[in-house]
Amino acid sequence: MTGGLIDTHCHLYLEEFDTDREAAIVRAKESGIEALLLPNVDTTTIGRMLDLTDQHPDFVFPMMGLHPTSVDGGYAKMLSETESWLGKRTYCGIGEIGIDLYWDKSWLKEQKIVFEEQLRWSIDRQLPVAIHTREAFAEVFDSIHKVGAEKLTGVFHSFSGNKEELEEIKKMPGFMIGINGVVTFKNSRLSEVIAEMTIDRILLETDAPYLSPVPYRGKRNEPVYIWKTAEKVASVYGLTAAEVAEKTRKNALNLFRNINKNV
Repeated sequence: MTGGLIDTHCHLYLEEFDTDREAAIVRAKESGIEALLLPNVDTTTIGRMLDLTDQHPDFVFPMMGLHPTSVDGGYAKMLSETESWLGKRTYCGIGEIGIDLYWDKSWLKEQKIVFEEQLRWSIDRQLPVAIHTREAFAEVFDSIHKVGAEKLTGVFHSFSGNKEELEEIKKMPGFMIGINGVVTFKNSRLSEVIAEMTIDRILLETDAPYLSPVPYRGKRNEPVYIWKTAEKVASVYGLTAAEVAEKTRKNALNLFRNINKNV
């Protein structure tokens, strides 16, 4: 790969892009984006994600995982089906996995079982994890340490924690934090928090179609908008957006080694 920005977390395969997906890819490439990493959601999205991967094998790179908000009483079947895809092709990570207690706390036990099993997949296959945590940092940390923090690598996707939670992540050298449009929000304190983290442990992402940065907040997010996040992160570190793109690109390639083709 030649130098460019990497969007480390993007759901470009979802229905929100059905009318202009190819145009969004063109816009991304023309802006200087060189790769999109696609985390899976659940068994209903695998086909869409892999179809897009097959159409753009040198630009989009899939992960495989089961999202916590898709976990319910039928988790065992979904988890088994998700795992069955791991042996069928190459993935750059295990994701999107984690614990989410924002929408529903009733499946916490099941979410922990599913999360910890997928953490073990990542260790067995030596793949990084993309972790979703919402109102669940304590539970996520507990599971990581239970499975073996020293054996794991990954990213806390869409990081929105406080300084204390960041300090816990800093104690786990295998983990980075993913920063997206939330850092640009007027009432967000995230820029103050990430100032406590060195740039070599930060990744850029969009989480498209969600979490559009200012001035696009409230609209569908897309990869090209990641440059607004890069500009905000640059202001935190006293760098240019191009320097942030270069540094976070290097971080992404160090973590997600299966996209590290020509470097």
